[in-house]
Amino acid sequence: MDVNLIIQMLLAAAAGTILYTLIGIAPGTDETAVLAPVTLVLILTGLEPIVVLSFFIASIVAKKLTDSIPVAVAGIPGGVMAAPMVEHAIVLKEYGKPELAIRKMVSGSVIGTLVAIPVSFLLAHLLEPLSEIIGAYSSQIFFVGAIILALMSKQRWIALASILPFAILIQGMRHLYWGLDVIPEGTNVFVSFFLGITIGPIILTLFELLNKNLRQSMDRFDKKLVESTTERKYKGLPNPFKILTTQELSLSTIASFLGCLVFVMSPVGITILLGELVAARVKDPIKKSALAISSMDALTNAAYLSGTLIPLIALGRPLSPVALGPAHALFNAPPVFTEDNNMHHILSMSDFAWATLIGALVAIMITYFFIVKYAERICLFVFKKIPHEAMIGLFFGLVILLAYIDAGWINIGGVILIGLVAGFMHRLGINYGVQFMILYAAPWIVQVVAL
Repeated sequence: MDVNLIIQMLLAAAAGTILYTLIGIAPGTDETAVLAPVTLVLILTGLEPIVVLSFFIASIVAKKLTDSIPVAVAGIPGGVMAAPMVEHAIVLKEYGKPELAIRKMVSGSVIGTLVAIPVSFLLAHLLEPLSEIIGAYSSQIFFVGAIILALMSKQRWIALASILPFAILIQGMRHLYWGLDVIPEGTNVFVSFFLGITIGPIILTLFELLNKNLRQSMDRFDKKLVESTTERKYKGLPNPFKILTTQELSLSTIASFLGCLVFVMSPVGITILLGELVAARVKDPIKKSALAISSMDALTNAAYLSGTLIPLIALGRPLSPVALGPAHALFNAPPVFTEDNNMHHILSMSDFAWATLIGALVAIMITYFFIVKYAERICLFVFKKIPHEAMIGLFFGLVILLAYIDAGWINIGGVILIGLVAGFMHRLGINYGVQFMILYAAPWIVQVVAL
């Protein structure tokens, strides 16, 4: 590996760290919606795969380090994965300890990262011999995965009932494009449909705003008032091994390890389950909440890294909710990456190791230091100066552009249709994991039903 490539990796990691530190602090930013489009654009521009991977790993780590900050400061999750921590963070805030919550959470994230990297590489090595078998039955695995995730969701019967209709919609759109000669028959329109699902709730909300009666019935709110206590400065260099107690450090490590083992399951569900289990026996509310949020943040980081690295290194197939969501472009970004020619096939084990280590270390060194030192000040700056709507508009514009590149003007309408249906399904309680599994399994499902 030459010096020029290492410099590119460092710059890409730094850029991803800075960008997703700011995005992570902004409230309500969904991980898939903000990570997937940018990663896809970078791949399509022709950047070296190892450089893109460094950017992505740094972005994940920075996003997961920072999306818990608005939870501690304002009780608002910075992302979907931070939502399970709201209750415990509010307890610490009520006791006048928001800065404690921030430092416990970001320290837990660092532990999750440090545990996830070696464990992910070990598990990937153990699973690699099975890659050909798994690849041969990938469609069936995705179908079974959709059923399992549907059964694990709160609205399990609606989720199960949606599998066939949504598969028919997706595959029907593809056959429509082939029949109209918009694209050559057999060409798989995938990326834009995937992005349509990720911004489905946004598209549905925008259409609802066009309905006058519905718009007038919506609640109106004044400016959000965020009260901040006087920030207590942290003295010395931040060290997660000193910020966390022995019990918090031990349970964060165990939770991270378990998060890696169950990388194929929903990170949100596992975070809620294991986070509550590790804190169940603690009675003191401050100690209980600190223990819960540190171990839950460790788990979310570990789940995201393992859910990306294990399928990418061992299988070359996105067989995890994270790989199907934020990391999807690393597996399938035509014409640069396809299911049979992606980072799994291009990069060596040492390439994966270098990209992961550079991305993770750059993100930790930059983001962790500033968050522990200046968490509330940074959070209040983002709340005041960076409009959430502007970021949503940026990602929405990227999706429309990529839809046009995929299959022309008609595909913009197709992506909006997919988004409307996906947004409605999401509102009914059908999570992204189920929808992405259906997207992958749609050709096989429709073929079986049509026989």
